[in-house]
Amino acid sequence: MELNIIIDYLIISIIASMAINNVLRNIAQYNSMLIDLPDRSRKFHKRATPLTGGISILLAILITGRIYIDFNDLIGYVPLFTYHLVLSSIMLVFSFLLDDVYKLKPITRILIQCFLALYVIISTDVTIGTLGNLFGLGEINLGILDIPFTIFCVVGLMNAFNMIDGINGLCAGYGMLSLLLMGFYSGLIYDSMLILVIGSMVGFILFNLKVIGEKRGVFLGDHGSNLVGFYVAWSSIYIAQNPAYDVNPITILWFLAIPILDCIGLIYSRIMEGKNWSTAGRDHIHHKLMDHFSSEKTLLIILVVSFFIGIFSIFLNNNYQEYISFILFTFFASAYYLFAYYKNKIPYV
Repeated sequence: MELNIIIDYLIISIIASMAINNVLRNIAQYNSMLIDLPDRSRKFHKRATPLTGGISILLAILITGRIYIDFNDLIGYVPLFTYHLVLSSIMLVFSFLLDDVYKLKPITRILIQCFLALYVIISTDVTIGTLGNLFGLGEINLGILDIPFTIFCVVGLMNAFNMIDGINGLCAGYGMLSLLLMGFYSGLIYDSMLILVIGSMVGFILFNLKVIGEKRGVFLGDHGSNLVGFYVAWSSIYIAQNPAYDVNPITILWFLAIPILDCIGLIYSRIMEGKNWSTAGRDHIHHKLMDHFSSEKTLLIILVVSFFIGIFSIFLNNNYQEYISFILFTFFASAYYLFAYYKNKIPYV
């Protein structure tokens, strides 16, 4: 697919997503359903806001995907991985809509996530079979551990993206950025419908950041943040494990550094403090930054830093062995945790 065609589909998916977001948010407001209310403890938005972002993204992907298939005469030729990823994402959205309405128990949420990950594995045979040459001693092949490790990674990323969904634009913005970096660098964006996922996220972000009207805000909801994490997780696995794409697994880890490190760090810190790891709190990296910056500046800082981290990882992938990238990532993770958890104050910039 040529770049100008990619841009055309990007525009189509953005417009479709904007239209669907507008319709669903109005339906939710009119019927007083799927509404998130401010509570002044963690939710500081000014007015009741519809939680329809996730289902709007999914519907935009389904509609524009059908257009893509028809225009390219691909009826009956949709790749197996794409077909089952979309089918499982439909199951995901409807399952986690229940969470947005009834607040499911953490164990129930994890079981649903595990089931969805296992479904994709069984139906597509896509797993994390190798971690690459992380120590310079040869490929680390997982063997019979590939399925449980893949489930662990998918569930972990879904929860990581759910956890960073604390300020407008962050979850979908980070998902969009990581998919753009991975898609263009690997080339997946040229031979798949990945651009439709990205465009659908952009359409949501325009509402989420209230670019098209202060009173027209929309939130992802738990179903939406899990959907974003699900797409990012499986796109990452597909790219890193497919020999057609020259992207090392450690490079993917760099692309997803902030949500992964934030998730691991806060789970560890909460356990050390005797707290339930799944309890909501204001101990994420974006909350720490918001002690000194506005939410808009915090979003910009995280996305800009993440972009340059991604560019740096591409430079490493192109010029150095995998174990060099792994060593540098270890240093980066250590610096991140010193900054996020062991400094009492974040200095003003």
